[in-house]
Amino acid sequence: MSSKKKFELLDKKIQEALKGGGEKRIEAQHKRGKLTARERLDILLDKGSFQELGMFVTHRSHDFNLDKEKYPGDGVVTGYGTINGRLVYVFSQDFTVFGGSLAEAHAEKIVKIMDLAMKNGAPVIGLNDSGGARIQEGVVSLGGYADIFYRNTLASGVVPQLSAILGPCAGGAVYSPAITDFNFMVANTSYMFVTGPNVVKTVTHEEVSSEELGGAFTHASKSGVAHFVGNNEVETLNQIKQALSYMPQNCEELPPETEYTPTDEIRKELNDIVPENPNQPYDIKDVICNVVDKESFFEVHKDFAENIVIGFARLAGKSIGIIANQPAYLAGVLDINSSKKAARFVRFCDAFNIPLLVFEDVPGFLPGTDQEWNAIITNGAKLLYAFSEATVPRITVITRKAYGGAYDVMNSKHIGADLNFAWPTAEIAVMGAKGAAEIIFRKEIKAAKNPEEKLKEKEAEYIAMFAHPYKAAERGYIDEVIKPEQTRERLIRGFKMLENKVDKLPKKKHGNIPL
Repeated sequence: MSSKKKFELLDKKIQEALKGGGEKRIEAQHKRGKLTARERLDILLDKGSFQELGMFVTHRSHDFNLDKEKYPGDGVVTGYGTINGRLVYVFSQDFTVFGGSLAEAHAEKIVKIMDLAMKNGAPVIGLNDSGGARIQEGVVSLGGYADIFYRNTLASGVVPQLSAILGPCAGGAVYSPAITDFNFMVANTSYMFVTGPNVVKTVTHEEVSSEELGGAFTHASKSGVAHFVGNNEVETLNQIKQALSYMPQNCEELPPETEYTPTDEIRKELNDIVPENPNQPYDIKDVICNVVDKESFFEVHKDFAENIVIGFARLAGKSIGIIANQPAYLAGVLDINSSKKAARFVRFCDAFNIPLLVFEDVPGFLPGTDQEWNAIITNGAKLLYAFSEATVPRITVITRKAYGGAYDVMNSKHIGADLNFAWPTAEIAVMGAKGAAEIIFRKEIKAAKNPEEKLKEKEAEYIAMFAHPYKAAERGYIDEVIKPEQTRERLIRGFKMLENKVDKLPKKKHGNIPL
């Protein structure tokens, strides 16, 4: 064959691969309100940066008439490119080819780019749009999933792993995104579940739609599986870009910085946020946004366990992770979901050298049989464990309440926090004034002529003694009591001082977090 013929054959093969399942199937994808695998990569990656690997790979199964349809790429586009000039490895499943189903060759392509990502220290982004395992390949397809899960586990904490669910993701396919660091979903067009509505109806007799069972809003608000939800695919892909801007390439690097010019760091707006009445709520996001760099706060898990707020931000141009109790929702108590939500985020930030900032206003753990029977003890311990294990710079600011065991759990000095600040409005005690007075002065109150008046008197006495930060400061548990307006300045100085922090855990294979 002449060189000219060979070049012509190459061009033909490339065109076949670029068309995927064909123009009709691409058109059908668009009618569903979805982009194709390659269109998604064009939006996600810097223009002209994508380098495809495995374009001509085809499936190997010969059973059930599979030989009649052979498509280059085998239902997944894989390769590498850049996002804002930084290297990333990507795979994008192609629903127009066999419904994006996973088979042996399909899995091998994904595994190859995951291995390259670990060797070269760059994030992995998976764009999932698949009907599940390719049934015709049987156990081979199941083995392909396991190969991917294994790489997900090996890569965990080594390079950031992000998963976007841009269509169906069912059965065994859900476990790869579950292991990755963050999951992105699209409203009304993506869903995830282990067993679909038909199986649910057969086994439990429940009637439920795909959207109710595993849609984006279900996983964002009820299960917590989805960290971000976009209104459309373009918004979701842009969320991935934004998330990556706060993360380093791998566990050996520091997060990227943006240019920052120091100015007057006093923020007087902070002085008026916490109400005089200790039982009146306020929005902790007002505190966060007045402390961090302007418009830099990027909230994670916004609609799940709203009594705690987590997210990325920048302080003087540097990435930080924020964990904050939310007094505007359930008074900011810690419960099962908020503990798990915060614990996983703490562990991600610690794995990738992102300093931690905690805003604390917590009246304790949520009481009740539902919480106790569903293991608030074990789940609350996850957050305690995560903070205790973290070796990145860690600073806490107590804005108001810090009661009971929750005071310990929320990055207290006792579990390794580097700096702890408190506002004058801080109340650090075993419990609230009324409950404490009822226990401590029970006999006096019972013997008094007017028990109600005596209770109020003893309550005021307890408040005067404990509802302030100065006893904790006397013991060194609080490094400084500061005016709210000084918070940003103190935090910038504190994190600057902690830049070269070195803290090593005892030698071990790994700890045993209470799962």
